[in-house]
Amino acid sequence: MPLEEDIKQDKFHNDHQKAAINILYTGSWLYNINAGFLKKFDITPEQFNVLRILRGSFPKPMMLAEITERMIDKSSNCTRLVEKLRQKALVNRFTCVNNRRQVDISITDKGQQLLKRIDASQVTWLDAMGKISKVEARELNRILDKLRYE
Repeated sequence: MPLEEDIKQDKFHNDHQKAAINILYTGSWLYNINAGFLKKFDITPEQFNVLRILRGSFPKPMMLAEITERMIDKSSNCTRLVEKLRQKALVNRFTCVNNRRQVDISITDKGQQLLKRIDASQVTWLDAMGKISKVEARELNRILDKLRYE
């Protein structure tokens, strides 16, 4: 279904405006699919993002600022996300031995196991991306990267 039908808007100022709105709308659509998928694992997309970041650095712990820097949504409250994950025993938070003001965060075995379970069924939410070919996905990635960096 074209964007015009989805958002009930007949005209756009120009193709660039339509593309920007289409990116925002499609990003929200994909986020909602992801959120629905992750709900059965009792985590949010933002918590999932933190867990993936920590898995990527494992076994090396990370500081809060390092996690925040790597997050997809930079406006997320990383402190709150880490605390919720700690309460679920998915991450550990501990004071650095060399710098008592520094808090190190690492993923727990339980967090690793959760990510393995999610990875095993992740095909479900990625089905939406199966509508485009690998060539189209590469081109989409190239265009989105160009939009942000060139």
